[in-house]
Amino acid sequence: MKIAIIGCGYVGSTIAKLWSQKGHQLTVTTTSPERVSELQNITPQVVVMKGNDSSAMQDVLQNQEVVLLSVGFRSHIGMEYKQTYLETAHTLVTALKKTPTVQQIIYTASYSVYGDKNGEWVDENSPVTPATDSGKILYETEQVLLSASTPQQRVCVLRLGGIYGPGRELVKIFSRWEGQTRPGSGDHFTNWINLDDIVGGLEFAREKQLQGIYNLVNNVPIPSRELLDGLHKYQGLGKIYWDASTPSTRLFNTRVSNQKLRDEGFELIHPEIVFSLMDN
Repeated sequence: MKIAIIGCGYVGSTIAKLWSQKGHQLTVTTTSPERVSELQNITPQVVVMKGNDSSAMQDVLQNQEVVLLSVGFRSHIGMEYKQTYLETAHTLVTALKKTPTVQQIIYTASYSVYGDKNGEWVDENSPVTPATDSGKILYETEQVLLSASTPQQRVCVLRLGGIYGPGRELVKIFSRWEGQTRPGSGDHFTNWINLDDIVGGLEFAREKQLQGIYNLVNNVPIPSRELLDGLHKYQGLGKIYWDASTPSTRLFNTRVSNQKLRDEGFELIHPEIVFSLMDN
């Protein structure tokens, strides 16, 4: 197939390698000119562009059959965050009107759009109540993309959990907390997904031509205290303490169900975090 990947960072470059190995014809984009040579090891078709560049977007989408939108921006504040997600979505949807070859759009979203549910379970039919401005932008981005859905052009939104994997090991993510006392009791739930399962989920969505919203998280949400105690015991992370007399700063306390995706037949490689076996 002819596939365009808009945003080729941690997730995008990994799925690009798989799709390239499978013989698909790839065009990938990046906002960083210094990454061009690295990405050209995966595919010769590398475009440097910003997501709100309508002319460049239309050029990239020409003759494509699948479009993966997998952008990321580490700061959750300011106009750049809005440009990265919402403006890119608007630009993409506008360009799609002139690119009838596109059969499917897949978007890597975030479970943060659910907001804080006080530890209750949520699924794709649960109300969305973003707790932050960035969460609101992410939800608006989903809505813009879903508005482009037609019988001939499917839109699939994958709401990801917290991402870990090679280079983003949980030990590395939480090492900055070593020896600290964190606010709260540590009983709020976290939802994670391994890079292997993101790649598997993207390929599954493409193969099955999925449409609509799916949660892509592992099977077992884990409280923060249990996660960090496990990392301390099995992975050598310094002990982290909790102060229950201080309110938690955690904005999301939600258990996210992936049952809808599993009902489609998707099987995870890492269904839960197993500390004694964790290499990544």
